[in-house]
Amino acid sequence: MSRFVHPAGDRHAEMLPHERPPQAPADLNRIDPAIWPRTSTRTDGALTVGGVDVRDLARDHGTPIYILDEDDVRSRMRDYATAFAGSDVHYAGKAFLCKEIVRWLHDEGLGLDVASGGELAVALSVGFPPERITMHGNNKSVAELARALEAGVGHIVVDSFDEIARLGYLAEQQGKRPKVMIRVTTGVEAHTHEFIATAHDDQKFGLSLNAGTAAEAVRRVLALPQLELVGLHSHIGSQIIDTGGFEVAARRLAALLVQIKDEHGVVLPELDLGGGYGIAYVEGDEAPDIKELADGLREIVTKACVEAGLPVPRLTVEPGRGIVGPGGITLYEVGTVKDVEGLRTYVSVDGGMSDNVRTALYGAEYTAVLASRESTAKPMLSRLVGKHCESGDIIVRDCHFPADLAPGDLIAVAATGAYCRSLASNYNYLLKPAVVAVSRGAARVIVQGETEDDLLRGQL
Repeated sequence: MSRFVHPAGDRHAEMLPHERPPQAPADLNRIDPAIWPRTSTRTDGALTVGGVDVRDLARDHGTPIYILDEDDVRSRMRDYATAFAGSDVHYAGKAFLCKEIVRWLHDEGLGLDVASGGELAVALSVGFPPERITMHGNNKSVAELARALEAGVGHIVVDSFDEIARLGYLAEQQGKRPKVMIRVTTGVEAHTHEFIATAHDDQKFGLSLNAGTAAEAVRRVLALPQLELVGLHSHIGSQIIDTGGFEVAARRLAALLVQIKDEHGVVLPELDLGGGYGIAYVEGDEAPDIKELADGLREIVTKACVEAGLPVPRLTVEPGRGIVGPGGITLYEVGTVKDVEGLRTYVSVDGGMSDNVRTALYGAEYTAVLASRESTAKPMLSRLVGKHCESGDIIVRDCHFPADLAPGDLIAVAATGAYCRSLASNYNYLLKPAVVAVSRGAARVIVQGETEDDLLRGQL
């Protein structure tokens, strides 16, 4: 058994090699441009984003608070639109959606994927073009499908035999003929956490290629003249770094396209490979280059279709995290600093798993820094935790802060733009934080923080 010596000094604990926490970074004050929003820097020691000092944001809006770098998010929208020119880029709204995000999407010319009636309502409330909306979901209700039809959404991705029948009935009732894609489970095992891998057979999404239910779904849709089958959809998972899984999925989808052509004489014009592209959360993470990713996916689809003797379909991709994740940070205030002798220091902040459940849900990793000032103190092995009544209320499992960290300091956590506000809860009756967009020295609230009145409003 090896011995790990606590970096803060005279404490040590016996740990197995795989249990050793990461080494302290050489510079605790560094803001790594690969992890933090593109406009992030330190000014007079404090973290600034979008030209706004986080101390001013904490003073004006309180903590915890989600901060979104508008210029970062918009620039990533443009990056995807440019890299995938000639294809369709639909932002996956589940990553984080609000009215202002929808306005940015409209401005930058992207489409939008929604996964519920509520997400659809957000988009329609600000006049987003319905023809640029794709409706997803593994269990869309009658009301959700009816509203999607009434709104005239561009595509509906069907996920089950029940839904095909349901949608066919509603389309006939409304006199509509929606464009339909079939979500295909390709059997590809994405190299990611089991909760966010979505193309293996043993899970709730899609219709199985291996079991033949995808082919049967094609037959059922084609048998309903009120539905227009335009393509296949596949999503292999989330936080994916390499394109290997997409290559296997594309090849299998091409084989299904050949089967459809041979059996039905139908050539489907569209192919949606989903999203799930990863971002950098901690030092050493490698996010895919968007242009290389786009070129690679186009090459994969083209090669698979040419080999199968098919025309190349129009490609759609669905980035969510890759657009909004890196541009968001969460700002907290330190409440207690508790040293556990021989192990680590627990740094408790005024939020936790109610504003970021990803660490507790599937072991997500994050980068956190002292944001309100710089420090030259030695590194202190820490665990950043929240204030909830749960031992698993952990924001960052292993990190290093300066040893002079104290109550009242501000801590910033990077890359929280995706799946933090959208997964937020009121556990322990904590209030959901505000979302503040920053740009060119100005800040504005785009989602109001909750109040106690909000918590009590629905109670009788």
